[in-house]
Amino acid sequence: MKKFDIPLFYRSPIISKIKELRKLQDPRKKDYSAALLDFGSLRIKLPRHFGFCYGVENAIEIAYKTIEENPDKRIFLLSEMIHNPEVNNDLLSRGVKFIMDTYGNQLIEWDEIKKEDIVIIPAFGTTIETENKLIEIGIDTVKYNTTCPFVEKVWNRAAQLGGGDYTIIIHGKSTHEETRATFSHSIRNGKSLIVRDINEAKVLGKIILGEIPKETFYELFTNKFSDGFDVNNDLSKIGVVNQTTMLASETQAIADLLREVMITKYGEAEIKNHSADTRDTLCYATNENQQATIVLLKEKADLAIVVGGYNSSNTSHIVELCKEVVPTYFISGVEKIISETSIRHFDIHNKVEIKTEGYIPKKDKVEIIITSGASCPDAIVDEVMNKIISYFPGSKSAEEAINDFAKNQ
Repeated sequence: MKKFDIPLFYRSPIISKIKELRKLQDPRKKDYSAALLDFGSLRIKLPRHFGFCYGVENAIEIAYKTIEENPDKRIFLLSEMIHNPEVNNDLLSRGVKFIMDTYGNQLIEWDEIKKEDIVIIPAFGTTIETENKLIEIGIDTVKYNTTCPFVEKVWNRAAQLGGGDYTIIIHGKSTHEETRATFSHSIRNGKSLIVRDINEAKVLGKIILGEIPKETFYELFTNKFSDGFDVNNDLSKIGVVNQTTMLASETQAIADLLREVMITKYGEAEIKNHSADTRDTLCYATNENQQATIVLLKEKADLAIVVGGYNSSNTSHIVELCKEVVPTYFISGVEKIISETSIRHFDIHNKVEIKTEGYIPKKDKVEIIITSGASCPDAIVDEVMNKIISYFPGSKSAEEAINDFAKNQ
């Protein structure tokens, strides 16, 4: 795996050492067990995989090198580089400007962008329409393109499906940058449809089997299907791809459910002509992070703190997994930890920040899960850990806890 040159202030003294120790001990990444840091009355558990992924580090490296190498040029980002406020705010402080917000709303008009400017395409990728607009202006859309290779892999698989006359079903959030980009690419190759979750997939299955009127399709999936979509003809051959930050288990569940629907309708012997196997499109990093979280949650813990941007899809899914098992607090940074008794955190269902009192239980030994999304710098997780440790007087130092961890490996 390539090692990226990202700014030192995104690295961390604690997490970086733990990750390096895990890498030495388990280079093939087969051990999903948690890392335990024992501080005495506080025990912190870290999943095997969390934090910056390949696509994020690649995007950050390109963005900061671009700034460093072009001090006299105007530099723009199409939208947020990644879904992390610390990273995006730092880029803004360095003079980078966003052309659109995360939902595709225009912040800077196209006629203000000149061919001499630099426009960085974020890790999510972009739509073909936007790319063509940049080319029309005279902007280089290759040199400063940070689209994640695993997103491009999904696009390539969608193109193969379309070429085989399959309808491309995208498991994703229709308003998310990546899904908008994937949909834009997929409709060039075949009929396409965005499905939000397993519940929508179940309704779609009933429509395919004729158990629900076909008119329901056009109501439920408004603005989520390609032009000219004919529910009578375009749901006989399907293949599922995904927004890479979605729950991998749900993507697979949707694919399995729709495969069973096709078996019911066409028979087992004909299934290869009606349902494509697309398991190879799941993002390895998303899958690893989610699997590591699932393994971690099998261990005892009093609470979980998940760190990341509130609009980060992959972080939200980590939060969902944790909330099923343990009290979970989703925070964007250390400043949300008000004190040892109060914490401000994000409610992913109501999309609001709330305050909770007494989040750390009063007991002799407290066990806390700490993790983060793929777009969260390890340095921020370090800050969170140090703040929590400070509430436990007499705790071992981070260096002592790391040394103890290393001895037990």
